[in-house]
Amino acid sequence: MNTQTIEANLVEFLQQRTKSTVGTDVDLFAAGLVSSLFALELVTHLESTFGVEVSGDELNLDNFRTVDAMAALVTRLRGGSDD
Repeated sequence: MNTQTIEANLVEFLQQRTKSTVGTDVDLFAAGLVSSLFALELVTHLESTFGVEVSGDELNLDNFRTVDAMAALVTRLRGGSDD
């Protein structure tokens, strides 16, 4: 699964949940689209959709601030493969 596919999935998920247009570089927290409670839902979505485990140092808000950051996190947790 490549980065663009991950980003597309995340944009679709966020747009459905927030009813707002979401760009890959939008700061979701600054824009008021994501609360700390919704961030937990994002963690669950990443884990169940992409088969990764987010824990420890990875539970940093900067990893969830933008779609780009979340896609990079998923890629990292999947072993860095962008295929």
